[in-house]
Order: sequence, then C-alpha cells, then structure tokens
Amino acid sequence: MFEFLFNYLCPSKSYTFLFMSNSKPKLVEKKFLIPFILITSLFALWGFANDITHPMVAAFQTLMEFSVAKSSLIQLAFYGGYATMAIPAALFIRKYSYKSGILLGLALYAVGAFMFIPAAAYQSFAFFCVSLYVLTFGLAFLETTANPLILSLGDPRTSTRRLNLAQAFNPMGSLSGMAVAALVVLPNLISDKRDAAGNIIYHTLSEAEKADIRLHDLSMIRNPYVLLGVAVLVVFIIIACTKIPQTRGEGVRTKNSITLKRLWQNKLYRSGVAAQVFYVGAQIMTWTFIIQYADRLGIDKATAQRYNIVAMTFFLTSRFVSTYLMQRISSRRLLMYFGIGACLTTSGTILIDGMGGLYCLMATSAFMSLMFPTIYGIALEDVKPEDTTFGAAFLVMAIVGGAVIPPIQGAIIDLGTIGNMPAVNLSFIMPFVCFAIVALYGWSAVKADCKCKL
Repeated sequence: MFEFLFNYLCPSKSYTFLFMSNSKPKLVEKKFLIPFILITSLFALWGFANDITHPMVAAFQTLMEFSVAKSSLIQLAFYGGYATMAIPAALFIRKYSYKSGILLGLALYAVGAFMFIPAAAYQSFAFFCVSLYVLTFGLAFLETTANPLILSLGDPRTSTRRLNLAQAFNPMGSLSGMAVAALVVLPNLISDKRDAAGNIIYHTLSEAEKADIRLHDLSMIRNPYVLLGVAVLVVFIIIACTKIPQTRGEGVRTKNSITLKRLWQNKLYRSGVAAQVFYVGAQIMTWTFIIQYADRLGIDKATAQRYNIVAMTFFLTSRFVSTYLMQRISSRRLLMYFGIGACLTTSGTILIDGMGGLYCLMATSAFMSLMFPTIYGIALEDVKPEDTTFGAAFLVMAIVGGAVIPPIQGAIIDLGTIGNMPAVNLSFIMPFVCFAIVALYGWSAVKADCKCKL
C-alpha cells in the first residue's frame, strides 16, 4: 500500500527512503541522558497546566453564569500568554542560554500559579485570567527552550523521533491534570449539582446563596494550581543545580533581521508555523468542548471529564505507537495520514447524533498524537542552528491558535441549534477544517521531500 501511494506522489523515485537506514543512530546518547530526562519532565509540567485548565471553561461558564463564548476567554488568556512572550523568550535565550531560559520560565510559571490565591479571594474572573496569562509567560519560555533543546541533544537523523518521545510525557502530565480535574475539582463543585430532571440547581438560587457557593468552588479551583506552583519550585531547584550542555547553535550571534529573512524564505518552515496555529486550535477545541458535547447528552461535567481522560489515554498510547512507526515510515507521510484520520473522526462527531458522536470525538485524540512535535520537527529540519531559537519562538507563538479559534466554536455552540441539528455538533466543523489544513501540510511536506530526492 505504501509503495502504491508513494509511486502516485513520486512516480520517478523508489520508496525505500521512507524506511530508516540500517545504521541506526542512538536516540539519546549517554552523555545527554540526564539533561534529556530533566528537560523531558518539563513537558509533563506544562501538560498538567494545559489540561487542568480546559475543564475550567465549563466550570466558569456555570459559576459565573457566562455564555460559552465568554467563558472561553480562559483559553484566550492562557494561550495569549504564549503569543505575547515567545519572541521575548527567544531574545532572552539568544543573549543568555537555554538553561537561563528554563529557570526564568519556571519562575514565571510558579508566580502565575500562586496568583490564584488572591484571584480566589477576590472572586474575580478577570484576576483568574491574568493569573493564567502570567503562568503561560513561563510556559512560553519553557516551550521555546525545551523543544529545540531536545532536538539538538543527539544525532539530527533521530531529532523528530526524539522530540516525539519527549512529547510523549506531555500527555502524561495532561492525564494527571485531567484526573485532578475529574476526581478532585469538578465532583466537588457545588455549582454543578443537578436536580432529578438533570437541571443545574445553581441558577435557581438567591444571590446570597450563589455567593457562598462561589467562595467554595473558586477555592476548589485554586488549590491544584497552588500545589502545582510548589512542584514547579522544586523542579527549579533541581535544574538550577544541574549542568545543561551547550548545544550546536547556542550562543551564536546573528543579526535578528538576517535570521528573520532566512526563516521567511524557508517555505517548509513558514507553512509549518501556519499548520501549527490550526493544529493547536483544533486540539484545544477537541479537548475543551467535549464537556459541552457531553452536556447536551445529559452527562454532568465530572463524568464528561472522564471521557476526556479516556481520549487522552488514546492520545498517549498513539504517541508511543507513532514514535515507533517513525522508524519505518517517514514522519511527513504519517502526519498526512493522521490528519486525514482526524478529519474522518471529526466528521463522525458532526454527523452522528448521540454517544457514537462522542466516541468519534474521543477517537480524534489518537490521530492528534503526533501532530504538534512532528509539525515542529519538520518545520525546523532545514533551519540553520543559529536560527533555531527564533524558529522555535514562532512555532511556540503558533500556540495562539488555541486562543483565537476556540471562541469562534464557542459562539457557534451558543446558538443552540442550527436548522434541525444541534449547534454543538455543527461547531466541530472548526476543528475539521484545522485538521484538513494539517493533512495538507503533511502532503506538501511529502511532495517537497520527493523533489529534494530527485
């Protein structure tokens, strides 16, 4: 089957280049093992922050009695921090070092987490948004640093596989965040209690009763972030005491204007940044609005979050499977296949009304598994080492897709129904379009690889 598809795309070439050479370079060399483990732990840290935050959109929607679109401002604050701080992070790392960038990122992460204490005390949605905004300043530093650092810790031939392996620990952190949300936070939110008919009781209460419930529920939302801040400080101390090797291209001084010109002229990189914007938007929509999708089926938030945990388990398992497959099949081709698969499952989410649609939505996570690190790795393949920091910064800025696209889907959900179909179902046309763009990037990357081998 692979031979047929390859011959269709590249009829003049043998398809054997898709398979790894017999001389297998080490995925992680011994001298880089300790730094690799420590940097990989950061992927789990920002995964936890991401996926304990997604269900908070639904929590604030009920607690503050907001529309879906307004409660999605949580995502705007969270992912807007990446867009704001990615370039300053790159400039900082260029001037100092990867290690300095990591330490500053961890410090900002902890500050943002501890800001949840006054945010809960003032019962201010705006304060929560600012706290998340500061927290993601730290995440922007970490992602701008950790991804290219992992790529550089070893043989370039295994760089994309190495990043996929490191990124496999991101969903482990995500699963932990989801578990805390599903088992600790959401079940203890008084605002989500329902009557025998399945209606939320909170909306029928007096203002005084609502105020007491808000005080309790906001404290429940606050506590995991405070504990997370403590954990981040521990990691800060460990990394501060560990030697992080200087890598190829680190510390090399090039004029920013020259770097930006080279990046802009690199079509594969330029398209990769655009593809990453749409992928992150699709990821956030898929994991955030699963709760709204389940809610229409009469499933409460805590139970819906458990479906999200199953989806993340698919994501994690598929990440390891796809990392293995990259030994035999090109990462570009896998990206194309997985993009097509995500389009198919999202189509089921739109067209199948009921639990079948929910199952399709969960299955989408399996196809999303390799997308972020693979787009990242492909985009940076032909980028000069001295341009990697800036190249990484724009790919991190692409995470802004998680800020600007989900509110559009939220606005569609708020319509209730469109024609004879539930708006929440039709709203998943947004991630469908995003996945189609990712599949197209994979296809164009395959075509580019064919041309360079002619």
